[in-house]
Amino acid sequence: MSRTVRSVRAGRLLCENATVDVAFGFVVLVASAVSLAALARRFGISEPLVLTLAGVAASYLPFVPEVHPDPEIILLGLLPPLLYTAAIRTSLVDFRANARTIASLSVGLVLFSTFMVAAVVWWLLPVPFAVAVALGAVVAPPDAVAATAVARRIGMPRRIVTVLEDESMFNDATALVAVRTAIAASVGTVTVWKAGGDFLLAAGGGAAVGIVVAYLLAMLRRRITDPVLDTSLSFLAPFIAYLPAEGIHASGVIAVVTCGMILGHGAPVWQSAASRIAERTNWRTIQFILESSVFLIVGLQMRAILEGAWSSGLDHGQLIIAAAAVLAAAMLARPLWIYPWALLFHRINRAGSDVPLSYATVVSWAGMRGVVTLAAVLLLPEGTPQLPVLKLLAVIVVAGTLLVQGTSLPLLVRWLHLRGPSRAEDALLKANLLQQATAAGLAELERRITPDTPPGVVESLRDRVAWKTNAAWERLGRAESEQATPTAEYRRLRLEMLRAERETVLRVRDSGALDYAILQHVLARLDLEESIIDRYDETEEENVEPLALPGAADNCEHLRDAPLVLEPGAPDECQECLAEGLTWVHLRMCLACGHIACCDSSVGNHASKHYAATAHPVMRSVEPGEAWRWCYVDELLG
Repeated sequence: MSRTVRSVRAGRLLCENATVDVAFGFVVLVASAVSLAALARRFGISEPLVLTLAGVAASYLPFVPEVHPDPEIILLGLLPPLLYTAAIRTSLVDFRANARTIASLSVGLVLFSTFMVAAVVWWLLPVPFAVAVALGAVVAPPDAVAATAVARRIGMPRRIVTVLEDESMFNDATALVAVRTAIAASVGTVTVWKAGGDFLLAAGGGAAVGIVVAYLLAMLRRRITDPVLDTSLSFLAPFIAYLPAEGIHASGVIAVVTCGMILGHGAPVWQSAASRIAERTNWRTIQFILESSVFLIVGLQMRAILEGAWSSGLDHGQLIIAAAAVLAAAMLARPLWIYPWALLFHRINRAGSDVPLSYATVVSWAGMRGVVTLAAVLLLPEGTPQLPVLKLLAVIVVAGTLLVQGTSLPLLVRWLHLRGPSRAEDALLKANLLQQATAAGLAELERRITPDTPPGVVESLRDRVAWKTNAAWERLGRAESEQATPTAEYRRLRLEMLRAERETVLRVRDSGALDYAILQHVLARLDLEESIIDRYDETEEENVEPLALPGAADNCEHLRDAPLVLEPGAPDECQECLAEGLTWVHLRMCLACGHIACCDSSVGNHASKHYAATAHPVMRSVEPGEAWRWCYVDELLG
């Protein structure tokens, strides 16, 4: 009996030790991935490349165990949340505008890449053609994470980033269907007609499931006001969409993407503001951790995969040639597919011809592979011929594209003289949109005022929206004096007040005079106010760029009729401010008479007063580097 008890205790101890080892390994993996990603961001280096190379180096350390991830963990545990967090931030409007391009890349290009790589593999390695097709499908889909990491670092036109992100969400589905079809064909259980039917079921069924799940979740969200419950529902959403779709042999990937895009598009209507903020923050954190961990796992597998392929019995020279050829085929397939279509659209002058060829060049070179290739290669069954070699080829494509294309893409973007969105132009557009929203809010305020409404409440609301709008306009220029803008001074003083208020609450907490729940409530209110204060750093240096919106005047007759340039009728100063002893923030010029006056953020507000007195509709900024105009009548920029 005592021997049995000792055996049971020993078994429990072994289980506990194994659990501790797994937990410790998981913590080390995530902590290492997050630390390396943070360092890569700090020094402006490609995060996927740094993480992959670090994993390769770590795999040769004697104390680092071999990593053999379960394919189901990758496909079910990592892929749905990664796709969902990208989908909820994707513009449904932009997707519709680029639908044809995205379909060409996510279906046509993936299949073209699949068979181009398959032809190379079948020619160089002793494997059946179906197995070669399976590997081609594994390495066909590019990963937008690597491309958008470069875009964040160097800046790319938004249209390119949109196409790359949307393509990556749907090409995963094409690749996974192709992999499964090729695996079935390798054992002789599929025909061309069945493969076509499976693809149609995957696409149509996945989209249908995603739409149904999205609207069911939307019905629930309309009835949920607690951000905690809403965020919990959001965590379940990708799996609620993925599992039923896979259950009917449709594409879980398309279901997740469709569901996420619909929920993201309807979030401003279906969710509360607190729920949207919580969801956005939580999903960005999840995305960062998962993406960083996956690329580190890719590198950690390199040693075991390389040793398995090296001992596969193939000639080492043949193996090296095959690796180089497969990498080259995977990289060249994109430009071979994209360039003919781009040239055709330009030649026949159809829709899409407005896209510069430089955009096509960047898209064709942004073919870095990543998460889906790692997951898909693990789907190949154990009995697959030359499986260690196929795994090595897949990892080499991932690492090679990250190294070659990932490091050269910034150089290509600079060589083509492409630039990302201008922060100055973005600030102008934000200010314009905020001005329109503020005007609608003030109009609604006037309609909602009742005789019982205290005048102080109305005035407070008007002041609040005025401060909010002025803060946006103040970002469009720099005052020549060193005086801080009014909203910047408001931010500074309010943050100092909040610091003093928090210190007082903490002293009360440390004294033990009040219940902890009450203290937490007050601290949460202070944290919330601090989080919503606009903390834009006005000391940040930005390139001075012309602020002009070509074509924006088409919707406003006043902007069309107003001159672009007019000699000022007064010196470059606000005469009214000088007469009243006031200081201006920014200067504006009336394009009807050339009068110079101060902006709405200034105390005098003389530009708007000039419009009220003269009805001259259009003014322009006279700040250095700015050429934008504003119509007071239609409240439009031009």
